[in-house]
Amino acid sequence: MSAFKSDLLRTLEERGYIHQCSDPEGLDRKAVEGQITAYIGFDATASSLHAGHLLSIMMLRTLQRTGHRPIALMGGGTTKIGDPSGKDEARKMLTDQQINDNIASIRKVFARFLDFSGGALMENNAVWLDELKYIPLLREVGPHFTINRMMTFDSVKLRLEREQPLTFLEFNYMILQAYDFVELAKRHGCVLQMGGSDQWGNIVNGMELGRRMHGLDLFALTTPLLTTSSGAKMGKTAGGAVWLDADLLAPYEYWQYWRNTGDADVVRFLKLFTELPLDEIARLGALEGQEINLAKEVLATEATALLHGRAAAEEAQRTARTTFADGGLALNLPTFPIETAQLEAGLPVTGAFVLAGLVPSTSEARRQIKGGGLKVNDATVTDEKATLTPADLTGEGVIKLSMGKKKHVLLKP
Repeated sequence: MSAFKSDLLRTLEERGYIHQCSDPEGLDRKAVEGQITAYIGFDATASSLHAGHLLSIMMLRTLQRTGHRPIALMGGGTTKIGDPSGKDEARKMLTDQQINDNIASIRKVFARFLDFSGGALMENNAVWLDELKYIPLLREVGPHFTINRMMTFDSVKLRLEREQPLTFLEFNYMILQAYDFVELAKRHGCVLQMGGSDQWGNIVNGMELGRRMHGLDLFALTTPLLTTSSGAKMGKTAGGAVWLDADLLAPYEYWQYWRNTGDADVVRFLKLFTELPLDEIARLGALEGQEINLAKEVLATEATALLHGRAAAEEAQRTARTTFADGGLALNLPTFPIETAQLEAGLPVTGAFVLAGLVPSTSEARRQIKGGGLKVNDATVTDEKATLTPADLTGEGVIKLSMGKKKHVLLKP
């Protein structure tokens, strides 16, 4: 472990947030010398962020808790283009009103994690991007980008290799993201951009653009690509996205998502998604057998408390214990055995309901999904193409399927 002197870098490293950093020693010195300003960008493609965004949100929160200034940059401008990173096709175009409504809704989530009265900022890149004149922008910024290098980016290569169209509109995204970094450096003295590992190339572009245009000394820091030990992507279940807005996903369902964490992920998630001391996390990580479920409850309660408040988290915990513990509902329901290999391969949710005898056919399952009649682990299924994986197993090692309020079956590998 590196001997970082700043609370910021030491905390980020100890808790597992750091994947790459452009100049660790230089950034550490700057964080010791005084307050630094850093940002992470979020596109406004939906009315809420989801659990897949939590790693970035927790990094901004850690930044503020260690005495620095975070900026949550909303992509009011770049959302009009769409980030091609990791995407096989272009995103649906949203209107200005839809984007602004999404940003207003997302701000409520950030207010749970960041202290805006204590210096945290929420910016919208539409403020400057909407004012840019295209030809002057090309003259000022364009010479610093070569098509040769842009063609080497994973976001571009992925589309070309799969023979999926990449529009010229999307091709501009990396230029505008780089320009955002330079603009925030000018406006707020921002010296660090953070993000997921898939954003490394885009962030480095911004560093280089700042140096070439204005001689700025900027830094990049990325987090590891986060998946569960089973390989599932964070923030998604068979029930759909794990939204951070209580109007889209109830606190109890959010609590249950974290309670369903696999044994191999508990310690890592406690470090990343709670603020428990590391020695307490080590104690919980040492639990074995059935006792590991206690650690999962702590993870669920602490993560839910950060988002929805302590009272809602503890209420969710009480509800879950009443429902699942001591021979309760989860243990008394009809149980349908399935092969572990079926889950590992991804069991179509429509087929699972047919196998369990809750619906007579996959077409009926799809009809029920459209009407909101099917649930997995008490979360309404919204995607008829969803699959069940080991990530959907509860702490009791089952998957609960429900049709309506009275028909329930457990799947058990």
